[in-house]
Amino acid sequence: MGGSKKPTAAKKDKQTSTKDSKKKKDKGASGPRKAEITVMLNEQQAMKIIQNSKVVTIQDLARQTGVKISAANAFLKESANKGIVKRVGGYSGHHLYQIVSS
Repeated sequence: MGGSKKPTAAKKDKQTSTKDSKKKKDKGASGPRKAEITVMLNEQQAMKIIQNSKVVTIQDLARQTGVKISAANAFLKESANKGIVKRVGGYSGHHLYQIVSS
């Protein structure tokens, strides 16, 4: 019943030229390397922000210190493990942190 049509001569030329151009791309070490970026959070600045507010979220801390959310999250988790701050609420990654009063 219906088979595929025979390609015309012009289509054959286009197909061979695109196949040749695809072969020329070489995945190798010749491309530019991505730089590894490490962001450090200023501890004094972050603690000042936490102390001046009742509670702080990861997003608030990241916005006020000018770092990525992942850096602020790592700082708050590390501070919680050290006992400097405690998690007092929140859900699904949107946790609320509060400084531990001594």
